[in-house]
Amino acid sequence: MLRKSGTLRRQPALWRRCRSLRQIKQVHALMVLRGFLSDPSALRELIFASAVAVRGGIAHARLVFDRIPHPDRFMYNTLIRGAAHSDAPRDAVSIYARMARRRGDCGGVRPDKLTFPFVLRACAAMGVGCTGAQVHAHVVKAGCESDAFVRNALIGMHASCGDLGVAAALFDSGARGDAVAWSAMISGCARRGDIGAARELFDESPVKDLVSWNVMITAYAKRGEMALARELFDRVPDRDVVSWNTMISGFVRSGSHRHAMELFEQMQCVGEKPDTVTVLSLLSACADSGDLDVGRRLHSYLSERFSRTGLTTVLGNALIDMYAKCGSMKNAHEAFWAMRDKDVSTWNSIIGGLALHGHVNESIDLFEKMLKGNVKPDEITFVAVLVACSHGGMVHKGHKYFNLMQQRYRIEPNVKHYGCMVDMLSRAGLLKEAFEFIDTMKVEPNSVIWRTLLGACRIHGEVELAEHANRELLKAKSDASGDYVLLSNIYASVGEWLGSEKMRKLMDDTGVNKEAGRAVIDGSSKDLMQSSRQF
Repeated sequence: MLRKSGTLRRQPALWRRCRSLRQIKQVHALMVLRGFLSDPSALRELIFASAVAVRGGIAHARLVFDRIPHPDRFMYNTLIRGAAHSDAPRDAVSIYARMARRRGDCGGVRPDKLTFPFVLRACAAMGVGCTGAQVHAHVVKAGCESDAFVRNALIGMHASCGDLGVAAALFDSGARGDAVAWSAMISGCARRGDIGAARELFDESPVKDLVSWNVMITAYAKRGEMALARELFDRVPDRDVVSWNTMISGFVRSGSHRHAMELFEQMQCVGEKPDTVTVLSLLSACADSGDLDVGRRLHSYLSERFSRTGLTTVLGNALIDMYAKCGSMKNAHEAFWAMRDKDVSTWNSIIGGLALHGHVNESIDLFEKMLKGNVKPDEITFVAVLVACSHGGMVHKGHKYFNLMQQRYRIEPNVKHYGCMVDMLSRAGLLKEAFEFIDTMKVEPNSVIWRTLLGACRIHGEVELAEHANRELLKAKSDASGDYVLLSNIYASVGEWLGSEKMRKLMDDTGVNKEAGRAVIDGSSKDLMQSSRQF
């Protein structure tokens, strides 16, 4: 328990026990009740825990920071550090700008050698060399250019997005004996896309640290050059989890799922502990390849590893996505209800998965539970539930949810939502209503929408409407052979052989080749969902 006194003797141990943002907020509430927010040391601990110690707490740290009248240098540096390593490095630059503006004010603080490396890291992450150059000027004015950490950060920033000549000059002026400086140059060249220069520096480097090895492996893996990446990976003296993750994710991206799984097994054999990134890559591989058995093994591994705390939201979402893509909605459903913390993406994954696999009533029931649970749906949620309405022939509910999206949640429909509505009306045989609906759209209908209508016209033998849809497809410069084949088949189905032959001849005249085995009727909803899902 916290006790108000000159120092918080027991507080650091309490902070060290915080493993989540929720726990931090609980301790924060306790601090408010006990009056510790007037204690600078307590505020420093709170900001450090939120910005650095616990993942995803930077926004909370910023809320605390913005309410402090006169933050000290430690608070500024901690917040800048946390923001620089977050998904919003721009915040690090804005906090530094605030610090720089107030440094001459009464109570203001000056940046120091601990401030600049993180600001420069943020500039490099954003690719803003001009801002980095301004920070460089501040470094010189503060007399910090000779500090090794600051100098290496300057080299990395200039090498990746600033002036390569300045980076080289800093590197040549006493930094060549520093392995970190070599890594900064190699990483900078790799980020610029100059893999050749990065490899030359790597080969020339007298002492290669692990960062250099990982940078080069990552550069090759991102380009899909997995043979070169593997050659370096096999030569790394001491690999870390980043080395393994880079190779595994590289194999997943290149479609070599078997190699990814083999590396995962090898990783465990040598005693390297997989982390969240490892498992997310492998779950993605299982989802893409449809390997349900391996996916279940990964689920078992995760259940054992997170037996005490439960799965994180990110891992739970990935599991649901994997099971849904592998067609095992029973497992997806079980994973969903086993999750302690669910976000909107969790709900989107299960609602969308159920909809795509024909579990229409379950999908809509979960959507209604989501609304009753005060979870705010987003545009992807409505794509998912509209797909369910389309597959279930629930035209009335589809209109209801389409209106709810706009009127209650102020979400403007995009082409995917409109596409779902057209698909729903088309499946229900309401083709004239579908065409009228298109006339009310606030966005330009794309080829997927017209192709959906064309397929429905074939099913219902609507030649005149099919001709209209085909004209719109031609205006969209769609050259898919299935469009021509569909209209040709529509003519043939009603005995208009002249029209059928005319479309076949048009294909030949325009040079469109027929694609073997192409299904063009029932894929519209799936295309809309797959293009909308967030994982």
